[in-house]
Amino acid sequence: MHTTVKTRLVEVVVPVYNEQRALRDSVARLHAYLSGTFPYDYRITIADNASTDDTWRIASDLARELPHVRAVHLDGKGRGRALRQVWSQSDADVVSYMDVDLSTDLDAFLPLVAPLLSGHSDLAIGTRLSRSARVVRGPKREFISRSYNLLLKSVMGARFSDAQCGFKAVRTEIAQALLPAVEDEQWFFDTELLLLAERHGLRIHEVPVDWVDDPDSRVDVVRTALDDLRGMVRVARKTLSGAARIPVPARVSQARLPRGMARQLPRFAVVGVISTLAYLLLFSGLRQVVPVLAANAIALLVTAVANTAANRRFTFGVTGSAGAMRDQFEGLIAFLVGLALTTGGLALLPAGVSHGVELAAVVVANALATLVRFLLLRVWVFNPRRRTS
Repeated sequence: MHTTVKTRLVEVVVPVYNEQRALRDSVARLHAYLSGTFPYDYRITIADNASTDDTWRIASDLARELPHVRAVHLDGKGRGRALRQVWSQSDADVVSYMDVDLSTDLDAFLPLVAPLLSGHSDLAIGTRLSRSARVVRGPKREFISRSYNLLLKSVMGARFSDAQCGFKAVRTEIAQALLPAVEDEQWFFDTELLLLAERHGLRIHEVPVDWVDDPDSRVDVVRTALDDLRGMVRVARKTLSGAARIPVPARVSQARLPRGMARQLPRFAVVGVISTLAYLLLFSGLRQVVPVLAANAIALLVTAVANTAANRRFTFGVTGSAGAMRDQFEGLIAFLVGLALTTGGLALLPAGVSHGVELAAVVVANALATLVRFLLLRVWVFNPRRRTS
């Protein structure tokens, strides 16, 4: 009688922080699914990010009770920190992770890892933004997710569709080559890893998933959005300076940035970050004395004028007073686009939402407006051909 021997090992990391409510049921469900249907050897690693409730005790119990389950404790918080520690020490063929709430249908897991085990692809991600994906979530999170990924595509040149889905896998040797160059330890870890992989020509496989939003999610949306924007600026600067180069095999040639953009992008990003912070401070202050839409319009107008002047001088190198009024007038077109985007974002919010949710909406909408502003300033307002014609 011939017995099939499983020779490939896949490690599934479940990062957790204060998840005593969901941990036992989720890991038991994941273990039952992999034991019953997964055709390869597997290991489930519960990575506890310095929980302060009973999470570590439950994780330790599960490691004793269930075969192929182990628990790792970290002294610091951060999903990226947990994945870095486990993936960098793994002896598996493929490393992966999924959120503890198991929002993604587990039937997508084998299609996720199969191209990596076959050697066809280097990384794999679940995507909720494919037309064939089936997603149940509220309009606020849908708007934020699509806006963030649109920003990645437009500004960073990303070709993957969903950076934030908590359902990813990487060939272990690829992960261990990339990890030393990934700086973030929190939520931007995924995005930074994917951007770095694309920069080096690695293949990223996408799997449309069925995904149901967890109503108990405790992600700080405002802080995460700001951290993501700062992370994008940092990655852009490293990429343009060449500091992100690491020894992984490149399979495709890298596209060159349009002439002048390598110099302009980091300067525009710095001006944009300062403008965004100034806008948030003005908006927060004005929100206490005038209606939210008026606060948004005033804050956006003030920062738009300052932003155009700063980009005129530092990003596009236009000096002198000649044409300054015309530049400001044309820059107001970008202001109107930003006003429409932020007003639309605020209008999508239900009545009575918290100030934090309002800030999150305007941060995401303002990020999209920033992208539009850069394109308008580069190809129209400060186009060198107009200056010499």
